[in-house]
Amino acid sequence: MSENRHEKQQTMDQFELEKPSERPLIKRNFLWMIIAGVMIVAGFLLMLGESSTTERFNPDIFSTRRTVVGPTLSFCGYVIMAVALILKPSVLQAAKATEEEGNL
Repeated sequence: MSENRHEKQQTMDQFELEKPSERPLIKRNFLWMIIAGVMIVAGFLLMLGESSTTERFNPDIFSTRRTVVGPTLSFCGYVIMAVALILKPSVLQAAKATEEEGNL
């Protein structure tokens, strides 16, 4: 039994953790992803409101906030999210991230 446990420990030691300079995303990417997520949620919240029914017409469904501002904000959030996921950190920024993690 202890032999099996020792073998598992050896296999776990064989894995090397990737260095911060080798990671596909850095802190800046995650910050932009959070900003984009907030923009998307804010856009959808701006589009919320009462709807029209067959008994009562609500002219607010055609307001600028619900038809222009909200969708535009959400769309910009989606674009920023895509850019944050696609942009690869430069070597200089990755080295800087490595130094920051070394200081922690």
